[in-house]
Amino acid sequence: MKYKMKHLPRTPFDGDAVHEECGVFGIYVPEGEEISPAHEAYTALFALQHRGQEACGIVVNKNGVFKCHKDVGLVSSVFSQEILDGMPGNMAVGHVRYSTTGQPSRENAQPLSITHVKGNLAVAHNGNLVNAGKLRREIELGGGIFRSSSDTEVLVYTIVRERLKCGSIEEAVLNAMNVIEGAYSLCIMSPRKLIAARDPRGMRPLCMGRLGRCIVFASESCAFDALGAEFVRDIEPGEVVVVEDGEIRSLHCPQKPETAACVFEYIYFSRPDSVIDGASVERARQEAGKYLSIEHPVGADVVIGVPDSGIPAAIGYAKCSGIPYGVGLIKNRYIARTFIQPGQSKRERSVRLKLNALREAVAGKRVIMVDDSIVRGTTCARLVKLIRDAGAAEVHMRISAPPFRHPCFFGTDIPDRSMLLAHNRTVEEMREIIGVDSLGFLSLEAAHRIAIGCKLHFCDACFSGTYPMEVPEQAEKNIFESEI
Repeated sequence: MKYKMKHLPRTPFDGDAVHEECGVFGIYVPEGEEISPAHEAYTALFALQHRGQEACGIVVNKNGVFKCHKDVGLVSSVFSQEILDGMPGNMAVGHVRYSTTGQPSRENAQPLSITHVKGNLAVAHNGNLVNAGKLRREIELGGGIFRSSSDTEVLVYTIVRERLKCGSIEEAVLNAMNVIEGAYSLCIMSPRKLIAARDPRGMRPLCMGRLGRCIVFASESCAFDALGAEFVRDIEPGEVVVVEDGEIRSLHCPQKPETAACVFEYIYFSRPDSVIDGASVERARQEAGKYLSIEHPVGADVVIGVPDSGIPAAIGYAKCSGIPYGVGLIKNRYIARTFIQPGQSKRERSVRLKLNALREAVAGKRVIMVDDSIVRGTTCARLVKLIRDAGAAEVHMRISAPPFRHPCFFGTDIPDRSMLLAHNRTVEEMREIIGVDSLGFLSLEAAHRIAIGCKLHFCDACFSGTYPMEVPEQAEKNIFESEI
């Protein structure tokens, strides 16, 4: 059953890029292996840093005793050699975070590590729960006290509540999956077990690998490449994988809805060297460029991509159209993201510092500029001006995603529709606003065909407005985050 959104929430949003919520990692090290789970987690989180740059953390387990270190900041700034050396153990879970629920603070950093009546528990969560507000109110009315505003704490409370009623942590996780609704990929650690779980629709990615005798889980396969680990398989939608004493067991929740993986993992979120649910991310982006070329051809002299995720699509467009590919925009790798710069004028300056046009490549030419998406259109308009100021005769914009017209409730910070350029505007009206000679978006039909080999169906709600589950009519806001 598909659901349509009726009333759309008004949410804070800054900048003109789409961001995912986070990345998760877990590792089990058998007895006798000379491998530090903390150091391996650090390496894996470094490879997953693109999934979240606000906060990060690692929890290690040494014979049932947990030690946690987490903070706001990048992996390289939060951890040092001394900190990692002081975190011995035989298991670890790690997390990189970009907040879509809860403020960017140390309290909301993950993994969440707690002690309850039956032992220690650590949880790293990627995604968003659509019924977190309802569950939180129930827990609070029962006397529960929350230390953060993140929906992950609601998830942890729900698992612990189920754990008190059953005989194992994996059974508690399965029971919790019958209660929580939304997108979630989880790495969970108890005193004796490492668990990976994925929501029944498979909305967020999660996979399993081997590092020698060690078992590893990660949001993306690129983390395994960084570790020198072997990719084994994706965690299936609704699956709970349990590692105990080096043995692996697999359980499945009874829910079997139609799968709804996030198509934007292929368009933008995931690293191009990852393989998600059987499909290469790099190939998917080139396929998007190919379809753009077929659906929106135009005479031009050069095709350029907006770094970084627009580049593979630009290459695909160039290959299919026969128009030469060129490097037209140079990226400064040492500047912070534009969306965290306070004030509009500073964000505009950050765009100039982050990207600059290569005059040699575009001067006097008809340019096709390919990007992955348009949210508000402000950054896009500035990039067009950069290309025109560098002497381009024409600028044609091609977008490797359909127009964003609806908010996301599943872990992506697409804002409410009133802030979206595509809301209540035609393509021609958008073209005039961003100042290009022509504008073309990937069709919704083509978006479902780009991930060759993917085993799952896609969620396209941010484009179509058709949600794979019932979503709240108004966004939940923690009253304790609001000023009096």
